[in-house]
Amino acid sequence: MSKAKITAHAPVLLVKDLPKSAAYWRDTLGFTDQQLFGELPYFAMVKRDNFTVMLAQVHPGKTFTANYHVVEKMWDVYFWVDDVDAIYAEFQASGAIIDYSLYVAPHGVKEFGIQDLDDHDIAFGQVIR
Repeated sequence: MSKAKITAHAPVLLVKDLPKSAAYWRDTLGFTDQQLFGELPYFAMVKRDNFTVMLAQVHPGKTFTANYHVVEKMWDVYFWVDDVDAIYAEFQASGAIIDYSLYVAPHGVKEFGIQDLDDHDIAFGQVIR
């Protein structure tokens, strides 16, 4: 019997205002392939370069917290890229909320982090060793 293969993945982020969050991912981060679900959207799949992030609307009165509030310096999503300098420049130009600037991490990755509108920490890195 052959073993099943995982063919894709998609992190799920909880958001306070799904239309605003989807717009930020589209207009600022370049996730332009988007599907929103529901009359008042409650769920979205946003995609860039065949990578999907799912956004889920939190009900009013419910709370959530980003990972770095629980574990110091921990991301909610991490993307490896082929040109970290180019995507950093792109995000600077588009007005992304830069959390931390480009640097070479001890694990041999040149990386930077951004924030989304819901305080999630999203990192982009390129292996350089």
